[in-house]
Amino acid sequence: MGIQGMELCAVAVVILLFIAVLKQFGILEPISVEGFLLADSSDADVELPTIRHQPEGLEQLLARTKFTKMELQSLYRGFKNECPSGLVDEETFTFIYSRFFPQGDASSYAHFLFDAFDADHNGALCFQDFAVGLSVLLRGTEQQKLKWTFDLYDVNKDGYITKEDMLEIMKSIYAMMGRCTEPALGASAPAQHVELFFQKMDRNRDGMVTFEEFLATCQEDKDIMSSMQIFDSVL
Repeated sequence: MGIQGMELCAVAVVILLFIAVLKQFGILEPISVEGFLLADSSDADVELPTIRHQPEGLEQLLARTKFTKMELQSLYRGFKNECPSGLVDEETFTFIYSRFFPQGDASSYAHFLFDAFDADHNGALCFQDFAVGLSVLLRGTEQQKLKWTFDLYDVNKDGYITKEDMLEIMKSIYAMMGRCTEPALGASAPAQHVELFFQKMDRNRDGMVTFEEFLATCQEDKDIMSSMQIFDSVL
């Protein structure tokens, strides 16, 4: 993959690789949900298994996501089967994620992705973190998906993507891809890509990319917008 192809990768990889991680957890496999319900006041006779982290009730997650009751039940069943404690720490997430990239080092990118899903920044992902994030990536509008991606790339969370932010992200992507890049790219490739990114995204040339600039540029790129639709029917 050459430097031009990395621009699309930098956006689409968020959805594509997280889906792979979820499949590794067993969350996206077909699961029987007969007799299984999340905690719900209308089903008082059904109790959740005793776990360390108690998930939100069904009605709250229905309100916060675009999943149906049965989809949430299925997602939760897969999650608890793989994560009986109800929590996934960053070390476990990185270990699973890295298995998809034996030719490279995925630890840095996994850190950024983990941080994006860890909504309350407590160092662990619970079921609602997965459900809410997955709902945006699979069922969100194009703008919601792009906002999620923008927030991922806004490393210091100041509302802008700076060259420093993007360089960290691009270094992590190149490290993750490892030997998959053809022809082999030199050490200066991430910095070169950042310059290309800013030439395209930084419309007012102030050295920072706002969400409005990011959104407008992505919406004009047919490849990026197509990537936003790839997993609309995963569930």
